[in-house]
Amino acid sequence: MKKHWSRFALIPLLAVSLAALAGCGGSDKAAKEGTSSGTDPITFSFFGADTSPQWNGMKDEIGKEITKKTGVTLNAEFDVSGGGGDDRIALMAASGEYPDLVSPKANINKLVDAGAMIDLTDLINDHAPNLKKLYGPYMDRLKYSNKDQSIYVLPTYAGVGQESFDATGGFEIQHKVLKELGYPKVRTLQDYENVLKTYAAKHPTINGKKTIPLTLDADDWRIMITVTNPAFQTTGAPDDGEYFIDPKTFEAQLHYKRPEEKEYFRWLNHMYNEGLLDKDSFVQKSDQYKSKIASGRVLGLIDQEWGYQDAENALKASGKSESSYAHFPVTLSEEYKDRSFQDTGFTSGYGVGITENCKDPVRAIKFLDYLASDEGQVLVNWGIEGKHYEIKDGKRVIPADVLEQKTNNTTNFNKSTGIDLYTLISGHYGDGVKDPTGNYYTAKFPEQIIAAYSKPEKESLKAYGVKTWKDLFPDKKEFDVKPWGAAYNLTTDNESSYNVTFKKTTDIIRKRIPEAILAPASNFDTVYDNMIKELDAAGAVQMEQQYTQLVKDRVELWSGKASK
Repeated sequence: MKKHWSRFALIPLLAVSLAALAGCGGSDKAAKEGTSSGTDPITFSFFGADTSPQWNGMKDEIGKEITKKTGVTLNAEFDVSGGGGDDRIALMAASGEYPDLVSPKANINKLVDAGAMIDLTDLINDHAPNLKKLYGPYMDRLKYSNKDQSIYVLPTYAGVGQESFDATGGFEIQHKVLKELGYPKVRTLQDYENVLKTYAAKHPTINGKKTIPLTLDADDWRIMITVTNPAFQTTGAPDDGEYFIDPKTFEAQLHYKRPEEKEYFRWLNHMYNEGLLDKDSFVQKSDQYKSKIASGRVLGLIDQEWGYQDAENALKASGKSESSYAHFPVTLSEEYKDRSFQDTGFTSGYGVGITENCKDPVRAIKFLDYLASDEGQVLVNWGIEGKHYEIKDGKRVIPADVLEQKTNNTTNFNKSTGIDLYTLISGHYGDGVKDPTGNYYTAKFPEQIIAAYSKPEKESLKAYGVKTWKDLFPDKKEFDVKPWGAAYNLTTDNESSYNVTFKKTTDIIRKRIPEAILAPASNFDTVYDNMIKELDAAGAVQMEQQYTQLVKDRVELWSGKASK
């Protein structure tokens, strides 16, 4: 059900529920009708589907400055279960109790179907010049679907114009391991295995505890990141969530059906039976996974840096940077190329929206617009001039003492300054985009990235003859741009049979993949092949056909050919 802000703004004040009145700061009729302005104090409630462990109620330095500039304070709640907000958002949709602002990720369909979300189209056009400028050429990509072309969220999980200058995922190995073994070649799964096996044989214990060559985090949805996604990454396919999409026909199939991916899982089975894969990989919780990493005894990971960064920050803070990790584009064999940097164009889908319970949508969009302004972008990415950065010869520069804190005491630095805490709250420019002064909007560009590397990182990079980890990965120029972007954030009809089948297939995969990996080598084929049969029996073929149509619809919508 479509909610348009201007129609909502005309609802008589007496008809508003007490829950809606409590949701948004200020209570006068002017605020209700969206006419409040300036920097009068106002509090918006906010829910984010991801965790934000350093959030401290905007009491950090940047948060205070944002409130000073806008008058806005966020009463924010973030998902702490690691479940992507599934339970909390389902409760919202059922109860009709919504925060003013929400970032629901994949659960946006539940809120749209419940009539919770306001169409932001007119708000952007009338009150948000910075957002309009930001998304300018990509406005078609903000539309919800071919049938409903409302804009319900501002995409925040991808920066506009993003140019990634470093790799923060792949297959990881501790710097101390690489150094002791003379910085060996790490290109294939066999290379990776050899490094872990050799070092573990030489050092069966670390700090009095058993050495762990490789551990995985299969806690809830994290199984996708460290267990199942690497199957397509190591076999030359891009990240489209649970699917492999034919680039010519747009036909989608569960990526597990690709024969080459079966061989990746066979390798994990081999690693387990060789005693190189942590036996607790499929029973440990994420905090236990991180605790092992922070101990310094985990030699290798298969993860994205954001998944273990807290543990790596703890290593650096305790003076153990040599136990932090290098990143490699490991594949099944050298015939495959890692597609981590294949260009998806600007990727919309996940983002922040305004709900019908917010009685001042204009003030809310103006707040989001400030964060997307040149001033706001510099503030949330760089901090405050004179405190967190300086201007030298017209260039923003992070002083050495601040950079040292940012690099080696990241957790406390982010919590006290607010840097990196506000990026996902509104639309933003990506790394590599310059502002009108000729400086980058973000502090993640080659020179700054290189300056922030720890000493062991710099030694490893030098040994491999590169300046950044990205230099080891295939460049985006080697691949075509994906016309559907990243299919993992496609929106599905909440009431369709697709979602029921997807849940069934997901449950099967999350049960059978661990079984296949933990099986005796002689039983692996039987377990894996039976999983494929079980998926098809659960309706996977029809589900794949439905997803194929979603992909084709997105290509049509993004091309501007969809009916308006």
